[in-house]
Amino acid sequence: MPGGRLTQQERQQIALGLADGLAYAEIARRLDRPTSTITREVTRNGGATGYRADLAHRATQQRTHRRTQATPCGTQARPQPYGRDAEAVRDFQEALTTVFMTSGLPKMMARVLGCLYTTDSGSLTAAELVQRLQVSPATVSKAITYLENLDLIRRERDERRRERYLVDDDLWYQSMIRSARDNDQLVETARQGVGVLGPGTPAGARLENIARYMDFVTESLIRAAEQAREILYTKTETTPDGTDKTSSDHG
Repeated sequence: MPGGRLTQQERQQIALGLADGLAYAEIARRLDRPTSTITREVTRNGGATGYRADLAHRATQQRTHRRTQATPCGTQARPQPYGRDAEAVRDFQEALTTVFMTSGLPKMMARVLGCLYTTDSGSLTAAELVQRLQVSPATVSKAITYLENLDLIRRERDERRRERYLVDDDLWYQSMIRSARDNDQLVETARQGVGVLGPGTPAGARLENIARYMDFVTESLIRAAEQAREILYTKTETTPDGTDKTSSDHG
């Protein structure tokens, strides 16, 4: 049996095998690996229904990093403001990136977003992203386009006429509204199905219930986003006596 860690390609084959309903032993046979290796891999990475090859591979890389305490390329000499611990900042950025991936973002898009959210300015140029993430300009460009289409980042030009890509408070609000509005197509399609299948039939009634449910959820999400929007502009300051004081910078 071959030894060593599972490769990313092997993990993709595991994911495909699970999607096809194959038993662990059959997946192991196809990869020429012990069944125990496949069982352990799937169990520690979400189980048969939650296994994702990219997240599993990333988790293994993070465990290896923690064991070896290796410093990723391009980050060792980066100074940290406010007396922050560079190792802690790097670990948090990795954790945040993993959360973005778990929510559905592809790996590189999640890395770009995690990088932006852990800068105090909330903005970086394409060249700065290339340097920080150690990837090609084309890779950064593709990730930026993807994130812009989801309203997760926006671009602006600085005083030197350079394009900067940034995240700000209002983007969370805009993203929430967009996500809620994405349900409208499901509602419309479900109601088309009611007309096709008949409102008095079990299938028609099921689709009508789905449409009504998603209508209610969408309106509730939009209403909650509107009501909570001010929170995004509230700054918390610590007073000399140790208590928190909040203020809003949104007119």
